[in-house]
Amino acid sequence: MGFTPIKDILAGKYEDQEVNVRGWIYRTRSSGKIAFITVRDSSGIIQITVAKNDVEEKDFENAKKALIESSVAVNGVIAKDERAPGGYEIRAKKFELVGKADKFPITEHQSEELLLDNRHLWIRSRELMNVMKIKASLLKYCREWFNENNFYEVTPPTITPNACEGGTTLFEFNYFDKKAYLSQSAQLYLEALIYSLERVWSLTPSFRAEKSKTRRHLAEYWHLEAEEAWIGNEENMSIQEELISHVCQKLAKEDKDELVFFKRETRTLKNIEPPFERIKYEKAVEILKNKGFDFKYGMDFGVKEETALCSDIEKPVFITNFPKTVKPFYMKEADELTYLCADLLAPEGYGEIIGGSERETDYNKLVERMKEQNMNMKDYEWYLDLRKYGSVPHSGFGLGVERIIRWLCKLEHIRDAVPFPRTINRVYP
Repeated sequence: MGFTPIKDILAGKYEDQEVNVRGWIYRTRSSGKIAFITVRDSSGIIQITVAKNDVEEKDFENAKKALIESSVAVNGVIAKDERAPGGYEIRAKKFELVGKADKFPITEHQSEELLLDNRHLWIRSRELMNVMKIKASLLKYCREWFNENNFYEVTPPTITPNACEGGTTLFEFNYFDKKAYLSQSAQLYLEALIYSLERVWSLTPSFRAEKSKTRRHLAEYWHLEAEEAWIGNEENMSIQEELISHVCQKLAKEDKDELVFFKRETRTLKNIEPPFERIKYEKAVEILKNKGFDFKYGMDFGVKEETALCSDIEKPVFITNFPKTVKPFYMKEADELTYLCADLLAPEGYGEIIGGSERETDYNKLVERMKEQNMNMKDYEWYLDLRKYGSVPHSGFGLGVERIIRWLCKLEHIRDAVPFPRTINRVYP
């Protein structure tokens, strides 16, 4: 007999049947001749009763002594019991202690620092387990959408000689006696790939040496990026909203249990459908002023400003046409002051989840901007070549995977959207 996932038992498929389950002890208590043990696997938790008269003496002693997080394998009969978690329990016939656990260092009430120091153990928690499940589903649904819409998945490097988002946030290191950096974005390489594949996307880690301690910044995060030939900024926004809508609709349909854990109502995700509102930067400035912010045209949005702009909306919103002074060199001009670009802000105050733009195709304008910013032209010769050999209108965007997970799971801090967070003050474990 094989092993049965706990979720199938809780679905009522095995009532009064004999099953085998395996997992880790989530809770345990004993009362005289009965041990009550809650076991978890990757699919759910279930109560197991181990009665002294129903199992071998060794099994009963192991059941009484086994501590939280011990790994076990159990054979028993399913019984319906409304008092048990999930309405079912397993009445054990055999109880095997597979891996004995020491006293677990994490108890019910612990400091955030202790949980982070013991992250290798805390990722067993139901919260982080469900975060990782939703994250896996999100990536699956993104890949599904890209496949259905004629995008090719590609594998750009994460070691680069170039800065994409400005030199102040680069992680520099010695690369065989040459200066190199951890990638801030795959964008420049994706731009090179559109000349053969036209529509490409990638999922890579990106690194930003930002000395920021906000609830939405990580030094290492997962970056889902796309680039499309023959596409302008407006079409680029349409691609983004269709992708986000697809993901939200699929999560609402397929991942209800995990969403319920985070008190995320599926109706709020079903409401995420195109079109998303477009608000120009200059209008956003006026909105902030009306909300009491001392904010002037030409300033970039911070966490507080983004929160204010999207705290009272139910669908994501695009902020478009940012001034050139706050955006990178590679964006296409809309006019003398602004770029053809857009940031997508998540509702409920969660802020930016996507940044995108149409890309500049004029060789001379790119060179001029790069010189103004004192960029090392030699390192970008290959990128400038793209404008010399058959340049075409094109656009792209980058989605912060952990930021969208923070929104979907209603997380207080982005560090809980990744198994092992890397922040300004943490690189262990």
